[in-house]
Amino acid sequence: MSKNQVKQTVTYWAKIAEHDYETMKVLFRAKRYSDSLFFGHIVLEKILKGLYVKHNQKDAPYIHNLVTLAKQTALNLSQDDLEFLEEVNRFNIRARYPDVKLEFYKKSTPELTTIYLKRIKTVYKNLCQKLNKKN
Repeated sequence: MSKNQVKQTVTYWAKIAEHDYETMKVLFRAKRYSDSLFFGHIVLEKILKGLYVKHNQKDAPYIHNLVTLAKQTALNLSQDDLEFLEEVNRFNIRARYPDVKLEFYKKSTPELTTIYLKRIKTVYKNLCQKLNKKN
């Protein structure tokens, strides 16, 4: 990818992550807790894909695993952050597949969702700072 293509692609991932971040918050306010958590995963996935492109100077892979994406960048995340990303990976799988969707819906209480969204927001903002940092 050319330098300009990298810049455009990183901007694309950042903008759609920001859009989905707002959607995540709206879904929470609408008491759609499992959907809000699903979007929390999507937000982190998209911002990580922007960081992947920035670091690797090539298109992001067609994967959804947050830990794999994070490890393929120069982030050097803590073990605690990687474990959290692994937990958030479950929101993607549980929200997609019918056999576990109902169970996930029942477990997505306002309290649990609040705890996870608070951490998702913190991680997202930290990743945005890293994305916007000049190399």
